[in-house]
Amino acid sequence: MPFSFAQTDRTTYFLSLRQCVQIAVEENINIRTARFEAEKSRHRKAEAISAVIPKVSIGGSFQNNLKLQTVPLSLEMNGVDMSGTVQMGEKFSTAAAATLNWVLYNQTAITAMQLSNKIIELNNLGIEKAGEGLAAAVARLYFLALVTSQQKNLIDENIARTERIQDIVKVLVDNGMAKQVDFDRISINLENLYTQQSNAEAALEQQHNMIKYMLNIPLNARLVLTDDFEMKLLQNPPEITVNFSNHVDIRLLESQQEVNRINRRVINSGYVPSLVFTGQYAVQGQRSEFRNYFNNSPDNVWYNSSYIGLGLSIPVFDGFERRSRSRQARMDYLITEGLLADTKEKFTADYQNAVNNYHNSKMNLMRQEKNIRLAERVYDETALKYREGLATMSALLQDEMSLSAAQANYLNALFSYREAEIEIMSMNSDIRNLSEP
Repeated sequence: MPFSFAQTDRTTYFLSLRQCVQIAVEENINIRTARFEAEKSRHRKAEAISAVIPKVSIGGSFQNNLKLQTVPLSLEMNGVDMSGTVQMGEKFSTAAAATLNWVLYNQTAITAMQLSNKIIELNNLGIEKAGEGLAAAVARLYFLALVTSQQKNLIDENIARTERIQDIVKVLVDNGMAKQVDFDRISINLENLYTQQSNAEAALEQQHNMIKYMLNIPLNARLVLTDDFEMKLLQNPPEITVNFSNHVDIRLLESQQEVNRINRRVINSGYVPSLVFTGQYAVQGQRSEFRNYFNNSPDNVWYNSSYIGLGLSIPVFDGFERRSRSRQARMDYLITEGLLADTKEKFTADYQNAVNNYHNSKMNLMRQEKNIRLAERVYDETALKYREGLATMSALLQDEMSLSAAQANYLNALFSYREAEIEIMSMNSDIRNLSEP
């Protein structure tokens, strides 16, 4: 958990990159949604298992026959016509029954349970993929905020340096040793730096707010990022070749391919006969008067019945429905198979490009570090010569522009290098280490 302390109006969070990733994985809405989907798949498995568990139901009915059914009878006995009508049943009738249904064999249900296990695995991989993607996004944003903070520091230094030059030029102008236009030029430069400072502060605040959102931290809290650019992301230089079989994207496609294969088996299982055991115990009673339900009248008699049996269902012809669904499932399998092969090839090419980009970014960063030191030294020498009257304001401003460009190139190279490291970690699955304690 992050270390924090309360101030007068808001809380301050001191967070390392690892802490940011860990909090994001726990609190981010996308990860929580993926966990809910995984939980749903476990409930679907329980639903699939229920298909082969015995089911018992109890039901009953009470019926008041307002008008009994009358049936005409034609009857002759010993030459005497005894035809007439007869009322069937009693005014009140009651029935209750307990019924048992137990699927003894249903290949579709059995295969569906295997499918539910694979879907659980697929959803768990979805959580892992979401976590790795979030870790990479948080890491990029973390270092972008560090770059912006460093940019603000460099601008502050440039402002302080330019303000000192402005003070010197002001004295020289007042003493008639410099032109007013020189003071105006340095003032314009200073205003531009103030604008850059304001933009950097706004960008840094926006980046901090985005980090707070991803970590579910109150937006009015104060955020302090404790890591710096010296922290080590890649523990070792990237390898030239990597086995991507453990990458979450590859395992997701392999799992999806297996889901498609089992789904086809589920469909084809519909051709297999199913066997069901059934049983029932029932009681029934009929009364001419309602009060006879509650006394020991001879009419208060209940009749019971029961049975057990087996039900066999043999699919014969379904209008080619299962055949069509099976062929669709086979197409899904072949599509996933093609995607898997293509993804493996693409990973190999992308990783080689990522390694090349890493080495190039590292080399560019080393060059820009040297270049910014050289630009600072040149600017300081020109500023000294200007104070001694040996350099013009134009030369000083030109060197100031070169220094600003060197600083911008250095910051871009710094972020590109860190971004290249994060890309390597995403592809070789090391990015998941950031979410571990």
